[in-house]
Formats: sequence, C-alpha cells, structure tokens
Amino acid sequence: MITVNIMDAAMTYSKESGYVGRVHFSVEGHTHDYEITLHSKRGTEWGYGLFFLNQSGKEEQLEEVEDELEENDELFDQLVQAAKDKLAPK
Repeated sequence: MITVNIMDAAMTYSKESGYVGRVHFSVEGHTHDYEITLHSKRGTEWGYGLFFLNQSGKEEQLEEVEDELEENDELFDQLVQAAKDKLAPK
C-alpha cells in the first residue's frame, strides 16, 4: 500500500470529448511527483495514463504506482474524485 498526497487536480467536460481530467500527486518515499490523466465519455468507465510530472524518475517507481492503481480501486477512485471535485458546474 502506498501513501499518496494530492497536490493539484482539474477536470473539464464537453459533449464531444466527455470528461478529461488530471491529478498531480506525490508518493511517500518516491523522489519524483506524478501526473495521472483521466478520460471518460460518460463519467463511469475511466481510462488513464500515468506519467512523471516534471522530470523522469526511476522506472521501477512508476511501475510500482501503476501496479498499485491496478490493484487498489480505492486509490484510483480517490484520484478520480479529486479531479471530479474540480469540475466546473454545467
């Protein structure tokens, strides 16, 4: 289990693109911060990309976060909710 600190989040919605969001976060014990980009046409099933935020870090650490996101629905939902909380009202 990893400990995540959310630093920033954003989300937009358009009829054409659906929901597009991003969350910047740090992981306890990791040298570099991360960005997850999120996309969902209807706001239910989410696709994502995970990247280092400002500069590349250790591939093993990125893979550790990726594995945790795949296994830990609560963590993934926390990141999605952080972005959804920033969605401007329609």
